[in-house]
Amino acid sequence: MSLISNMFKSKKLKSPVDLSLLEVDMHSHILPGIDDGAYDMSSSTQMVQQLAGLGYRKLIATPHIMSDIYKNTPQIIINTKEKLKKELIKKNPETEITAAAEYLLDEGLLEHLEKYDALTMGDNYILLELPYFTEPNNIYEIIFRIHIKGYKIILAHPERYVYWCDDFSKFEKLKDRDVYFQLNISTFAEKHSFPTRKIADNLINLGMVNFLGTDIHNKKQFELLEKALYEPPLAKLVESGNLMNHLL
Repeated sequence: MSLISNMFKSKKLKSPVDLSLLEVDMHSHILPGIDDGAYDMSSSTQMVQQLAGLGYRKLIATPHIMSDIYKNTPQIIINTKEKLKKELIKKNPETEITAAAEYLLDEGLLEHLEKYDALTMGDNYILLELPYFTEPNNIYEIIFRIHIKGYKIILAHPERYVYWCDDFSKFEKLKDRDVYFQLNISTFAEKHSFPTRKIADNLINLGMVNFLGTDIHNKKQFELLEKALYEPPLAKLVESGNLMNHLL
């Protein structure tokens, strides 16, 4: 299947997309010092202020949970979030800060979810990411077992799973299993490879994108995010009324 259009070659907008229409950024790495995002409190508060300046009223921090690298627990994440909120009282008290997590579908995921309740957002949504280089084994079984626990799954940045670039039926099978898709806003800035853009284009054309997230980690990524705000396809998606960020 191929629905490639010229969406990434569109003429730039004269003014940036208004992200206040989304209300909520539901994928960010703004908590200090616990994953590959903000490395200290200063960088964390700066990122919050930058995102608030784009119009978000609520930021959901989603630090990585990976069995081999970032062995975060709910308590670590919640404690760090509270420290950030305490710091922000002085600087940006208007922006609501909550926390969930970005769970890697790896060999330790189900064990982690047996030991701890998942950190979720909205109506029990869990943010799940796949490995970047290899299709995971038993993905449908694992998704079934997560659903059985009562969680709704949001798949983070599906456009990055380029091993499915030429087999779009994989994404359709996930949709058939009630998996929601979250696209990264930075994808619109033409940073990524052709396979990534091809997947994003197909997802958008088929109406399969449910959420947008910044997935912000650092200052450099914020600059890329700002560049994406002048892309007409992003404006069309944000203004479509089909995105669900505001429900979280």
